[in-house]
Amino acid sequence: MDYGRLGSSTHSVSGNPQPSRDESKSKQRRRRFFWAGLLAAAFLLFAGGVSVTVLVMRGGNRSGSLPSRAPTQAMSQACGLTRFPALCLSSLLDYPGSFEAGVRDLVHISINMTRGRVGDAMYGASAITGTGMGKLARAAFRDCMELLGDSLEQLSDSLLVVLPPSSSPLQSTEARVRGASDEDVLTWLSGAATNHDTCQEGLQQVEDPYVREFMEDQLKDLSELLSNSLAMFSGVSRNKDFTGIPIQNKKKRKLLAAPVGDGDGDKEFPDWMGKKDRRLLQIPAANIQADMVVSKDGNSTYRTITEAVKAAPENSGRRIIIYIRAGRYTENIKIARKKTNLMLIGDGKTQTIIAGSRSVADKFTTFHTATLAATGTGFIMRDITVENTAGPEKHQAVALRVGADRAAVYRCDIRGYQDTLYVHSQRQFYRECGVYGTVDFIFGNAAAVLQRCTLSARKPLPQQKNTITAQGRKDPNQNTGISIHFCRLTAEPELEAAKADYPTYLGRPWRQYARVVYMQSSMGDHIHPAGWLEWDGAFALGTLYYGEYMNSGPGAGVAMRVNWPGFRVITLPSEASKFTVAKFIYGFSWLPMTGVAFSAGLDAL
Repeated sequence: MDYGRLGSSTHSVSGNPQPSRDESKSKQRRRRFFWAGLLAAAFLLFAGGVSVTVLVMRGGNRSGSLPSRAPTQAMSQACGLTRFPALCLSSLLDYPGSFEAGVRDLVHISINMTRGRVGDAMYGASAITGTGMGKLARAAFRDCMELLGDSLEQLSDSLLVVLPPSSSPLQSTEARVRGASDEDVLTWLSGAATNHDTCQEGLQQVEDPYVREFMEDQLKDLSELLSNSLAMFSGVSRNKDFTGIPIQNKKKRKLLAAPVGDGDGDKEFPDWMGKKDRRLLQIPAANIQADMVVSKDGNSTYRTITEAVKAAPENSGRRIIIYIRAGRYTENIKIARKKTNLMLIGDGKTQTIIAGSRSVADKFTTFHTATLAATGTGFIMRDITVENTAGPEKHQAVALRVGADRAAVYRCDIRGYQDTLYVHSQRQFYRECGVYGTVDFIFGNAAAVLQRCTLSARKPLPQQKNTITAQGRKDPNQNTGISIHFCRLTAEPELEAAKADYPTYLGRPWRQYARVVYMQSSMGDHIHPAGWLEWDGAFALGTLYYGEYMNSGPGAGVAMRVNWPGFRVITLPSEASKFTVAKFIYGFSWLPMTGVAFSAGLDAL
């Protein structure tokens, strides 16, 4: 969690300001940035992948004022769906071919234009790659470059799926988007918007004004353009007044909710899970035919997990299994975007432990503190503990960060204090996991479902309050939120002995449209009767969505819950079912392929 998500002085982090630079050094850096900017601008004029219209837009129409030419009815109709209609109209009016375009074409144009703007930002920002920066500034810069690259791929994938009506179906659509649906596109666009927010959050921590201001200039208007593309796609694809968007290769799948066994003792798995996947999740790790084996004693392919991940093939279409034998691995591991379909299997969460200690107190961005970070699509982890040992006094310190689409974490422990589990973006599923922490210990802006997990509050710093969730949905069109289903909310022994002095809340709204639900879960008496905690006065209390449905235990009583406009006690199964695996993790048919057991609906499994 970044400094902007601390909320109150009781959670503040006292940082040491960087020493001031003398005047001569300041002038030298200004000159470097001036020439870097000129070189970047010259490069952009010849970069084939960046739209000239984007450069025009970043100039005269940055304020959102409209050119003299009147918009078409289709433009007004499409931009009327957005949160920033003036910018939407001005950017479309600049774009060649937009006056002949219908509403469906304009969605494609908007996504394409936004992709060009992301490319523009990446090229512009790359001009300062070699510039001297402090540790925190360098971390924030690298975060932004990584996140912009992720967004560029998400927007590119969206364009491969969303075709203008004049186009014929793509026969050569890349494998990673073949069979994708409108729910997939909505996930990718939501993720791209989250990436931008995360980049900006990291920059807000940077004390060096030169790096911060240069980067913020590269990112100008990008948040609004991403929001507009998301709103146009969401509105047109769902609004029956429009003819809709042609989605290529959209597939429906009939799913059976009742668990059925096959005689091999795997009755906890639904019958539509393939036998191979079920076996992969059930058999001892030592009996699995792994692609790579990691062991600290050297009796394996690799001694470190980092080496094994580096050796894994990129853009793999098949499952790549890394077996990590028992041991404590002190590493910070990054499973990047191109490391797809990677599976980490340990010897058990008490046996295979991955530990790191990065924190914001040590001049890392929150994004960069993760002990293990995974963004490659199809990431799976089983029978492993991931922890951040920085301790509560160092504040934000992430153990596990997941930004991978269609990710599943099974029978794992995730341990930390503040900001333990960063459910950053896209679709994620957690089953039979333990999550331990204090302040905002499950946070982020993914579409995440935690099922049959144990959420254990620990003793925080003096004067702090525990908050289990801090959900970061910033745009009402994002398909994101945190659903906690069939889980147990408990207090660790050190908190149990002092719970009267350290109240624990179900969550607080990090962003304006925060969305969290607790369903059919057991809550201990450490949960404060009010249930939920304000972030900053009345912020987001009318726009958030906080819900509770059929929970049990001494902390589940709703008689004394907050009376915020956005909070509701859910009574209808039809409303609660919107947050189940089947409906909330859009396109959830990917879950059977992971081999992880799950309940698709409200019925227990």
